[in-house]
Amino acid sequence: MTAGKETMGEQPIFTCKAHVFHIDPKTKRSWMAASSTAVSVSFFYDSSRNLYRIISVEGTKAVINSTITANMTFTKTSQKFGQWSDVRANTVYGLGFASEAELGKFIEKFQEVKEAIQAQQCGGKGAANGGSGAATPVASATASPLLAGRAPDEPPPAASPAQPKTENDEMMVHQRAHSVSSTVQGGYATVGRAPRGPLTSTPAPPDPAVPESTEQQLRYENDRLKLALAQSSANAKKWEVELATLKSNNLRLTAALQESTANVDEWKRQLHQYREEVARARHYAGKGGEANEVEQLRQRVAQLEAELAQKNEELAQITKSKKSEQDAEAKLAQSQLELALAAQDGQRQVIQALNDQLARQLEELTTIHREINTALQT
Repeated sequence: MTAGKETMGEQPIFTCKAHVFHIDPKTKRSWMAASSTAVSVSFFYDSSRNLYRIISVEGTKAVINSTITANMTFTKTSQKFGQWSDVRANTVYGLGFASEAELGKFIEKFQEVKEAIQAQQCGGKGAANGGSGAATPVASATASPLLAGRAPDEPPPAASPAQPKTENDEMMVHQRAHSVSSTVQGGYATVGRAPRGPLTSTPAPPDPAVPESTEQQLRYENDRLKLALAQSSANAKKWEVELATLKSNNLRLTAALQESTANVDEWKRQLHQYREEVARARHYAGKGGEANEVEQLRQRVAQLEAELAQKNEELAQITKSKKSEQDAEAKLAQSQLELALAAQDGQRQVIQALNDQLARQLEELTTIHREINTALQT
């Protein structure tokens, strides 16, 4: 952190190693790697301005230059990853640590710095309310107020005198800090894509090896697969209901045909009875029966024959209508069944495609995990 020391003119009050990420300034939904490897991330106290900053430099490039304010919040999004938003730099920083313990130490230091800033602000307000002519500094002019409270396993750095800064040096540092986000180009590797939907909170990978956004993408594909399977099951149940309805209609048509056949048998029996009456009438007529009775019998025979013809015509029409209706419903049922089977095949292909896509993404995720683990170990 030599460059950081020269930039701030102070010794770091806390230093750790982490992979640095920036939010994509265009999409605001994916992370971009700002450092090629794990770099030193340090907290500095600027005594000349009474400010706390987080600075990280890789080579000659400042990957983090963030001024901490009292309203900043560091969010732990997974076991080894955390993020915070810097409104002044107009970006969101993400840090991936090698272990959860290191992330916990960084969070503790971040909270400690925030509390120190809030205490300074409260002290300044109290001095103003008390009507004192000059503010009394809480800490020394050359050291951070946090140096006195460092843990025993973190020895404080050697005290160094405050270095005066010229106005040009401060302007160069300020311009360099605010040009970090604008110098991010396509050379940065995209770690992962953010989940689909509106950006309610900044997406973050669970660690540098396994991006959380990729896991969310896999969960989304898995949900789509489950939804397609549920729709297929619902369609299968609907087709079963339609087949049951068709069977019921077929039984109803069969019963109607059986009823028509029974009516035909009844009409044949009546016809046979009428013919017997006609034969008896002719027999009486041949024996010289009364003329009036013979005439009545002839009229009755003519009436019965007319009714018989009408019944035969009605029977033919009913039979023809029932048959055509049954054929139409059978064709409709056949076409609906074919469409249902075709739709089921289509959904099966879609589900298979989603399953293949999910398998490919799992394989890609495994490859990325293996490569980043190899890179971290080397």
